[in-house]
Amino acid sequence: MIQDLLGIPPQALFGQLLLGLINGSFYALLSLGLAVIFGMLHVINFAHGALYMVGAFVAWLLMIHLGIGYWPALLIAPLVVAAFGVLIERTMLVRIAKMDPLYGLLLTFGLALVIEGVFRHFYGVSGQPYPPPPSLQGGTNLGFMFLPTYRAWVVVASLVVCLGTWYAIERTKLGSYLRAATEKPQLVQAMGINVPALVTLTFAAAVALAGFAGVLAAPMYQVNPLMGSNLIIVVFAVVVIGGMGSILGAVITGFGLGIVEGLTKVFYPEAANIVIFVVMAIVLLVKPQGLFGKA
Repeated sequence: MIQDLLGIPPQALFGQLLLGLINGSFYALLSLGLAVIFGMLHVINFAHGALYMVGAFVAWLLMIHLGIGYWPALLIAPLVVAAFGVLIERTMLVRIAKMDPLYGLLLTFGLALVIEGVFRHFYGVSGQPYPPPPSLQGGTNLGFMFLPTYRAWVVVASLVVCLGTWYAIERTKLGSYLRAATEKPQLVQAMGINVPALVTLTFAAAVALAGFAGVLAAPMYQVNPLMGSNLIIVVFAVVVIGGMGSILGAVITGFGLGIVEGLTKVFYPEAANIVIFVVMAIVLLVKPQGLFGKA
């Protein structure tokens, strides 16, 4: 039926839709972390892609040197990246907290280059394989397509984490403290709440999302120092389209643009690499604050 209407085999169409959902999962996770950091801390974190790469490398190093498998690494790697994020925020970002956001962009851009350079020095640019856990290997034949188990897990895990993060920020008491601390820090401090600790916690949680995404990506893509830099520009475009600082916008736009990119590969493959940037240009012309952003 689909092939008769569109002239495209259903396996190719649904395969690209699945690939779009996979890419959208990573776009959503990474843009969510960026949106949290910008919305709460007003920092444009260009090192987010490098921290995504660090999460993948932590999982790989745990397997190589300590024999720790995928499931423990899925918890340990984000915690390691979060600890690294605390170090970054406490030693660097806190010094430019009152300055123009451009300083944060320049600082984190330089930091991304340093992190990437260190990993390139020790591990080169060739990718390192990271096998998925046995419980997530194989797949299911749905008739119209073959669904790999691990890819289905990536989509479900990303969606659960994204929605959980949104709920924590928008619907919990801690989330209300975080939002209040960004708008009226003196008032929140006067209520006896440690605002600097909240800021540090927010940054650590946001970069932990990048580390989590890195572990999810490790079995699908080879672990290499360039994996973050290849993705961060697209993720920034996703954040701009969704609206800078919009939590829900980052999630919806990430998954949506992944699907758009996948469909473009089916109907007009030549435009697949630029379709997100075309969408960004159109959105900025029509609604400069983004689809879900505030004026």
